[in-house]
Amino acid sequence: MRHVPTLFALAAACSAAQPAPAARAPLDEATQRIAAPAAGDWPSYGRDYGQQRFSPLTQIDRASVARLAPRWSFEAGADAAFQATPIVVGGVMYLSLAFDHVVALDARDGHLRWRYDHRLRPGWKMCCGPANRGVAVAYGKVFVGTVDARLVALDAATGGVAWDVDVAGADAGPTEVAAALAPADPLRQLRVGGSTGVGINMAPVVHAGKVIVGITGVGYGLHLESPRPGAPEGAVVGVDGRYGRPGFLAAYDVETGARAWRFDTVPESGWEGRFTPTTPDGVPLGRDLAAERAAAPSRRDAWRFGGGSAWTTPTIDVERGLLFFGTGNPSPQLEDASRPGDNLYTVSLVALDAATGRLRWFHQQVPHDVWGYDVASPPVLLDLTHRGKRVAAVAQASKLGWVFVHDRVTGELLVRSDPVVPQKNLFARPTAAGVEIHPGAFGGVSWSPVAVDPARGWAFVAGIHLPTRYALHEAPAEGDRPALRYASLEPAAAERWGTLSAVDLATGAIRWQHRTPDPLVGGVVATAGGLVFTGEGDGHLDALDAATGELLWQGRCPSGANAPPVSYAVDGVQYVAVAAGGNPLFGYRPGRTLVAFALAEPAPAPAR
Repeated sequence: MRHVPTLFALAAACSAAQPAPAARAPLDEATQRIAAPAAGDWPSYGRDYGQQRFSPLTQIDRASVARLAPRWSFEAGADAAFQATPIVVGGVMYLSLAFDHVVALDARDGHLRWRYDHRLRPGWKMCCGPANRGVAVAYGKVFVGTVDARLVALDAATGGVAWDVDVAGADAGPTEVAAALAPADPLRQLRVGGSTGVGINMAPVVHAGKVIVGITGVGYGLHLESPRPGAPEGAVVGVDGRYGRPGFLAAYDVETGARAWRFDTVPESGWEGRFTPTTPDGVPLGRDLAAERAAAPSRRDAWRFGGGSAWTTPTIDVERGLLFFGTGNPSPQLEDASRPGDNLYTVSLVALDAATGRLRWFHQQVPHDVWGYDVASPPVLLDLTHRGKRVAAVAQASKLGWVFVHDRVTGELLVRSDPVVPQKNLFARPTAAGVEIHPGAFGGVSWSPVAVDPARGWAFVAGIHLPTRYALHEAPAEGDRPALRYASLEPAAAERWGTLSAVDLATGAIRWQHRTPDPLVGGVVATAGGLVFTGEGDGHLDALDAATGELLWQGRCPSGANAPPVSYAVDGVQYVAVAAGGNPLFGYRPGRTLVAFALAEPAPAPAR
């Protein structure tokens, strides 16, 4: 199904009754630099507020890309999930490292200008590893969110700390479950690699005097490591009970760090929703709604443990004053006995008023999610023609394997694309024997940002085919230990691979697809030179023809190229840069190197 009927999420219909946003004030200089970047800069996570990740540079094109070669590299210091997008402004590159250290480099040669070393709170439990996905740069400051739930502002010239605020507050500590698995469960043999501890993984975004960031780690689950080195993550386990807390997205004053507004991703009232039996686009979810309604009176405080991490850097429509971001799974992850209802606003694309944080509309891709289908890839803005009318649209590539395209103002779902990866047993419930599903919690499309060619109206989407086994476990009471119910999700013993797909956002059709040996995670950049760049887990950085998907060039990085590439220019030289840090979740070897590629000089003609 490509075009879909006119359907609205619950709040989309209600938002029509809300007053329209007030007239927008003129953009200040710092905001304007991100809204309309200089051709050679990459000033924000998605380059501009629309997050199209499209560079207007043309020096590297279809004809010249064969001469692309490493120009310089920078060693980050630790082999630990190096996933950041470099920010480049005025010839300076600002780069966050694992564990939230930050460096400023000369973007011409990688020469170090300054370094900030972040000190984690003693004993802090990270939910999701040490990865930091980038910084925001504006107003003479560099802003970084940290895995120990702080927002730090640094002086852009020196790296000195301007301010440092605690974002999550008193509820920030980790949540643990003693003896979370049944004594005889083979999963007990796996080491816990992550659990719930609130932090920040996203790159912040700066807009109109505010820096905006959200917290992660609130959708309770245990992440268990594989016993085999280099293998994908062993399992994700969700345990029935009162674990986790609500997530939020918040804005802070760039000068003082004072909080300006906060939007909670799980509301105190109304979180149950309408107990809808299907997704908004009509796919049955297989819910036992009678049992959920019967359980609801005893679970009225489930919102307190509601989940809904904010994984993805917000996207902003500066003309309309709208902000878009995605939310994560409800808590507990995978196991739903303690949280009846739709669990609003989890697993949703959410639109807020950018100035106040007030809800404008939301589209819940999966009500009452039990599969881990977080809305993780950043939304992207573009204008397209739909049924003969030019529409301001927002698109989001989902873990479900579809790209959803909405009317930016109303939230109406305009297009659901063809799936970019195979789908099997989508929305199947877990069984004691286990059921194979794909996409599963790994994606579909994970956190990888897409790129858009605005002239074609195509999105270039990095996809994951990784079948997973979803199982339900029930352990009877034993001694002092109460009866326990939990669910697990593990990679299935099946083939896995990746796809880079060109999706026509006006129709949902896939224009071309390029298959890779391993799942793709990290992100994409497109350029006016007719190229699309993406990295692979084996260290290859690929350049493809944007029109056809033909592989034109491959560069080599010392470890997995599993971060979003960027393209920038300094002194007339165009570069393509990528952080090669691997990704242990997918079994890709961690690394520490940022590599910048540029065109090699052509060989001189032989003397006559």
